[in-house]
Amino acid sequence: MSLFSELRRRNVFKVALLYAVASWLLVWIVSHLVDGVGLSPWIADYVLLLLAIGFPVALIFAWTYEITPAGLQKAVDVDQTQSIVYKTGQKLNAAVAVLAVLGVAAVIGEQLLPEFTPPPPLVLEEIPLRPVFDFSAKAEVPREITSFNLPNGLEIIVWPDHDIPNVALYIFVRAGGRNEYPGITGLAHFFEHMMFNGTDSRDVGEFDQEMEAAGGANNAYTSNDVTVYTDWFPRSALETIFDLESDRLMNLAIDPDVVETERGAVKSERRNGVDDNNTGRLYEQMMAMAYVAHPYQNPVIGWPSDIENWTQEDLESFFKTYYAPNNLTMVFAGDVTPEEIYLLADQYFSPIPRQYPPPEITTVEPEQQGERRFVIETDAQTPLLHLAFHGGATGDPQTLHMDLLLAVLAEGDSSRLHRALVEDEQLALSVGGFQTDGFDPGLVYFYLTLPPGGDLAATEARLLGELQRVADEGVTAAELEKARNLRLASFWRGLQTISGKASALGNFEVFTGDYENLFAVPEELAETDAAALQAVAKQVFDRRNMTLGILRSPETDQ
Repeated sequence: MSLFSELRRRNVFKVALLYAVASWLLVWIVSHLVDGVGLSPWIADYVLLLLAIGFPVALIFAWTYEITPAGLQKAVDVDQTQSIVYKTGQKLNAAVAVLAVLGVAAVIGEQLLPEFTPPPPLVLEEIPLRPVFDFSAKAEVPREITSFNLPNGLEIIVWPDHDIPNVALYIFVRAGGRNEYPGITGLAHFFEHMMFNGTDSRDVGEFDQEMEAAGGANNAYTSNDVTVYTDWFPRSALETIFDLESDRLMNLAIDPDVVETERGAVKSERRNGVDDNNTGRLYEQMMAMAYVAHPYQNPVIGWPSDIENWTQEDLESFFKTYYAPNNLTMVFAGDVTPEEIYLLADQYFSPIPRQYPPPEITTVEPEQQGERRFVIETDAQTPLLHLAFHGGATGDPQTLHMDLLLAVLAEGDSSRLHRALVEDEQLALSVGGFQTDGFDPGLVYFYLTLPPGGDLAATEARLLGELQRVADEGVTAAELEKARNLRLASFWRGLQTISGKASALGNFEVFTGDYENLFAVPEELAETDAAALQAVAKQVFDRRNMTLGILRSPETDQ
């Protein structure tokens, strides 16, 4: 007889089917009792456990006593009027009944017992890990100054100063005229405008409105090397400033209509500052002639044809490349702590994605082979005379020496050039000098305004004579001491305010590679001697290294 026939003859299938149907019905009833009457949820689990154990045990008994040879032999020895499965089922039913009674007793007992409310789970307050800050090991650097970098490359420097409840923020973007080329000149300066003209969530003008409502103020400027955004605000507006700055860095709207409006504003700015301004016009031509290869030759505001033809693609590409967090340095000075700046920066600035680094500027201006001259003839009541010599980059040691030398030559009424050209011989109405800051070698620049009908040739000769004299003879001890005192006074005066602190830290970090170099200035000034000033004068004030520009009226007989 086949196994199937034997199982059917002994009612195994009927018992299994009956057990399955009864089990399903029991589970359905219990689940409704749990949901409707409010019985404890463990009762449903208890019933399922009984059924899960009972059914396979019954099948095991059926196989053992009905199918196996040992079971068949036992069937011969016992009364065959009842199936072994049936008898076994009776025993299992008794066991299940006992367990069911125990379950009912447990349910009744649970209802009689007082209700126990478990205590609420203990909520552990999340303690953020203290960020790791960089402190200077140098004794001259104030210990409270710290710095850190976010994972996206954003560099942040913090100088706490709790004298007043105000904060200064300087944001240095490493983007200026140096990062442009013919066709897109002026873009860095253009974004100085666009950054105040709305985002995806703020309309034009809302940035200023929200900052002013919080008690803050702002400004910005663009140079050959950087664009710098400045915010001054009460401590209470700290998170508002983070929200505003992160929004325009992440979601700046480069709307075509706004672009055209600002394009017109830049054209007007150029007309006022360059085209219709004799000093600006001459300076632009001086830079264009002094540099033949390096992008410092291009005006920061841009050439007129480039301003006219920037494309939407030019704008979007420039912003994505240069306004990336890994191309920025932020400096906070004032009533803040490094910890709170870190937490806010992580919240607001970390989501801004890092970008590929901007392309390196590899062009090096070749050594000038001889003096260069040009004359601009235009309507001018007073002639202008400008001279420029190639000097060093901001981070070069000779730059400090030249800075002291310029204090001797052109700073104040007691300077050599003022006394010689303005007071003694009255060849010029005014004279001044400066050196341009930059990542790459800049210019040592002198500018003079002559009286109407002034003698340009005599003024040039007298100026060059004074420069040659300082190269040949150097400076006196008194002049050097005066120059040191001027620079030290300016240094400490700048660090009296939180704005001055933020500006100085940022400039030294960006241009020299380390803000700690700022605090080495007093010692470097003290160690600089007269020989260093004479050496830099000999190196720079070479007529083969000179560019000279004149702006005068066409009718002037020179």
